Amino acid sequence: MKNELILYTRKDCCLCEEMKITIRQVAERFPLAIRELDVDISQDLQQQYGNEVPVLFVNGRKAFKYRVTAKALESRLKKDALV
Repeated sequence: MKNELILYTRKDCCLCEEMKITIRQVAERFPLAIRELDVDISQDLQQQYGNEVPVLFVNGRKAFKYRVTAKALESRLKKDALV
């Protein structure tokens, strides 16, 4: 079963690019279904996440905002697998 990740991001965001790189690294070791949403395409998304991007949801739960390390993401994925 693949873990589902949703990344809320925006264009020209250096923190967003860093998080995408980390997610790609982890995706080499874990099966992931990744969806990326630009918060600037919707006023609702902008209001919810515009000041927090990047925001990463793991399996439907808000897990990280601004930064994530490969180790922290892997730990979260392993934790979710045990539930």
